[in-house]
Amino acid sequence: MVELRQAEADQYRLGYGGDTLNTAIHMARSGHDVAFASALGRDSFSERLRSAWEQEGLDCSTILTDPVRGAGLYAISLDAAGERSFTYWRSDSAARQLFALPGTADLLERVERADMLAFSLISLAILPDAGREALISLAARMKGGGGKVAFDANYRPNLWENAQTAAYWRDKAIAMATHGLPTLEDEELIGGPIDAPSVARHWQGLGCAEVVVKLGSRGCLLPDGEVLAPEAVLSPVDTSGAGDAFNAGYLSARLKGAEPRDAARRGNALAAWVIMRAGAIPPLDSAAPYSSA
Repeated sequence: MVELRQAEADQYRLGYGGDTLNTAIHMARSGHDVAFASALGRDSFSERLRSAWEQEGLDCSTILTDPVRGAGLYAISLDAAGERSFTYWRSDSAARQLFALPGTADLLERVERADMLAFSLISLAILPDAGREALISLAARMKGGGGKVAFDANYRPNLWENAQTAAYWRDKAIAMATHGLPTLEDEELIGGPIDAPSVARHWQGLGCAEVVVKLGSRGCLLPDGEVLAPEAVLSPVDTSGAGDAFNAGYLSARLKGAEPRDAARRGNALAAWVIMRAGAIPPLDSAAPYSSA
């Protein structure tokens, strides 16, 4: 989506963002071959997004084109503690038509050849029911064929008609995932378990074997039941994209053969770097904890 980020009290800066996009860019920066599957329009904003993502190393050949619709738009406002709130204008975005556009069949074939498919509850939220079923079926084929499927139940209440509908689609996605990355706060909001071990059991019971429950400033619950504390940081500048960064650091390390505990350390390190800088995808600097090894 096109992003309007609060720069001053009454001024906003133009950028881009989105949970799966953030994770994709972090993983590309970590040396992975990453394709981003979505849909954009033919408008100038859509072209700017494609160009920016290609410069970050993403393969954008999997982005379909809607001849009528354009990119979605959202605004982020920050409070004094760096916590964010969102306002969306995406009800008629091109991405909502992802599984109904020409080129979808070829796109699905390409995705099924990948090592990993990663998507979120926001991915499901913006799609009509037919698109949601298509994404769940894609994940099922990937998992059934021995591929990896990562799912983050990133819950945004204003994208759903009610929590019950969101929970229904969350559970369908969990059943098709091999790597689960829930956040305890989201699970509480959606009406699920209110403690991390119960969240992990719920996800594992639905068929997702490897579950890491994100606990915000307290770190994360590992698949073996250990709580791994995050790195100590000063007051966050901007918490946007912290969970997406953790996902990328964790999944990147797991794809490279790291054990879950070491992978979570990578996730914590990347999230800590992100929240000390403005934006969900901060510009690269010498402290960026990416590893292509």
